[in-house]
Parts: sequence; structure tokens; C-alpha cells
Amino acid sequence: MPKEQGENGNGSSSLLIELPLGEAAEGFELEKAICSHGLFMLAPNHWDPISRSFSRPFRLTSPPLTVTVRISQPPTSSSSTLYLRVYGSSSLSSPHRHSLLNQVSRMLRLSESEENKVREFRSIVEALHGEEEATEYLRSFSGRVFRSPTLFEDMVKCILLCNCQFSRTLSMAKALCELQFEIQHQISSSKAAEDDFIPKTPAGKESKRKLRVSKVSMHLESKFTESKVDNSVSDLQLSQEPHDFVVMGSFPRPEELANLDESFLAKRCNLGYRASRILKLAQGVVQGNIQLTQLEEDCKETSLSSYDKLSQRLRQIDGFGPFTCANVLMCMGFYHVIPADSETIRHLKQVNHPFIPLANEP
Repeated sequence: MPKEQGENGNGSSSLLIELPLGEAAEGFELEKAICSHGLFMLAPNHWDPISRSFSRPFRLTSPPLTVTVRISQPPTSSSSTLYLRVYGSSSLSSPHRHSLLNQVSRMLRLSESEENKVREFRSIVEALHGEEEATEYLRSFSGRVFRSPTLFEDMVKCILLCNCQFSRTLSMAKALCELQFEIQHQISSSKAAEDDFIPKTPAGKESKRKLRVSKVSMHLESKFTESKVDNSVSDLQLSQEPHDFVVMGSFPRPEELANLDESFLAKRCNLGYRASRILKLAQGVVQGNIQLTQLEEDCKETSLSSYDKLSQRLRQIDGFGPFTCANVLMCMGFYHVIPADSETIRHLKQVNHPFIPLANEP
């Protein structure tokens, strides 16, 4: 069972949770588990190569709570435990603790079924190569593919991967997290002092565009589109190490995106045509037309027939072509088709890799 320890080291409260790796302990290395897929580089994720620790905000449920967490692995020979340092709190309720552990386990693929897939992958590598060559291969990739704490975040980020350079994908993900911070700040300010709220943005710099959507959208348009709020602070929030504990924009939930204006979202986060697809995805989740929990339940059996069925269901979502579907399904634990864009194909040609089925970028 995970252990908890409270701490007030430098004046700010924090909580240490020890998470036993269980059956996953054998051969588990945090760095390999994190740095196995480009998604780990997308905000609000932050990998520190010096301390070999990973940090990001986690959005807990029952009731909603956002905490910044730093994950590290003790530098011991056994390494059978992960340290989860929760900042800004000296304790977590049982539901919050359960929510956090579930998200970390999903992200690092620590479930029993995921561990079985890792072992199967290792046995395949050992069968194809000699012991020495297999050991060298497994040093660079151990069989775990990093993913987000939630399926919704995975799906949105897979949309961000389409038809652009990775530098733009990074920029769009960061902008969405900054937007979430702005939304949360606006909602908190409105709740705290609805009658006395005075915008900090000078009136002359406010946008005059009027949106035909919710109050949140209208406030955001007037406050943040034309004049970005303290960009130096936003950059700090997304890059500074969490042990300094600053409030950090997290990845937006479907409920925070569903009512936004498409043109505002496209402009604010430089999403282009992706804004429409992300909005429709968020709206589908909120309205119950896209059942994320059911999708995750249906992916427990990772057979080829299950892959085909889930792929067909995902293709019904606007903007989910072969490339996006293959990426999402890989995040869900299916490795039957490799999601390949032009950059992937270029690398494969360089190494003269044998033919394998690819899901090409549209």
C-alpha cells in the first residue's frame, strides 16, 4: 500500500506518497517510462534530466482539486518504489489520493495488464535477437509508451500532432495550458468578488469583439486575447521546478473548452483548423455522445478485432483520420499499427527498416 508523509520543508506544505511498483518493479526505470514518446514534452509535462524527475499538475476529482506533483525514483539498486511529492498540501482525502494514484498508474502504465504487455514485448525482443543484443535494445526502450493522465488529454494532443512541425505542437499545447490557467483564474476571481471585480488589463488594450457564447468566453476574449496576461509569469509556471510550488496551468478539461468560441480558441492558441475539431470533441464528451470511460473499458482486450472496432468508432469523431486514430489507440494500449507522419517515414527510410504497416498522416 502507498505510504504518506507530510513535510513543511521550506515554508510551503507538501506531502510525500510512496508508490510501490509491485510486479512492475523488475526492470522499471522512470526515465525510460517517461521519455518513450514525444507526448512527454508537451505542456504541462516537465521532465528534469538533471534530477531525473517528472512534474506536472494533476486534476483530482471528488471534489475537484488541482495539485502539482513531482515524481521521482530513488537511486537504489532495487528501485521498487516511486516518490510522489504533492505540493501545496499536507494531506489528501481518500478520494483525491485514489484519483492521483489512478492517473499516475495510467500515465506510466503500471497496471497488471500493461505489465503483461511489457513482458510480452521483452520476450519478443529476446526471441528475435541474441541475449546481448536484446539487452542493449532494451536499454533504450523497455516496452512502456508514455501517455497522459486522461484519455481526453491524449486525444487532444494527438490532434495537435497533425500536419505541423513538432515545435508548433509544443507551442499549441503550452497555449492550451495557459488558457486553462486564465479560465481558472477568471472563474476564481468571479466567485471571490463578483460585484467588485475590476479587470487588470487596461481598457484600451481590451478586445472589442463580442462573442455569442458563455460569460467565461466573453470575459476571456475581453481580458486576454489582445493583451496576454503576464507572459513572464506564465512561462515560469510552465517551466519552473515544482518544489518552488507555483500555481500552474493544467491541461483543460472538456467542460472548460466546450463553450468557448471557435474563432477565439483558434486565435488564442494558434490552433487553426484544429480548434473546430477540439471543440467538437469536448462538446461530444460533455453532451455524452463520446463516452471516454466506455472507450477505456473496451480497450482492455487488445486483440486485432478489438483494434478494428475501436478504430471504426474513433473514425466517427470529426477530424480523427488514420494517423490520429493510430496515435490514440497506441495511447490506449494497441500497437497493431504504427502512427507515422512524414518525419517517421523519413527516419525509417534512413535506417532502411523492413516494411511494417503505417498509419500515414493525412
